[in-house]
Amino acid sequence: MVIAVQPTRGLDVGGMEYVWEQFLAMRREGAAILLVSMDLDEVMMLSDRIAVMYQGRIVGVRRRGEATKRELGLLMLGGDDAVA
Repeated sequence: MVIAVQPTRGLDVGGMEYVWEQFLAMRREGAAILLVSMDLDEVMMLSDRIAVMYQGRIVGVRRRGEATKRELGLLMLGGDDAVA
């Protein structure tokens, strides 16, 4: 299992792409990756499932392709599945 918190923060575009490629390769090999990031583009590109937390609790979970930035944003602002 890999736990990564803000793994591309402060990197240039080339560095970010390298990190993303490594995560995707690990995923293809069956690794479980817990990615914690505030970069919605990164989260939506790399994640199979996206869980949004607000004030210490999970307020929504979406599968890749089901989540929109707007919906995730509403959840991040404290909404729950019923609101989003």
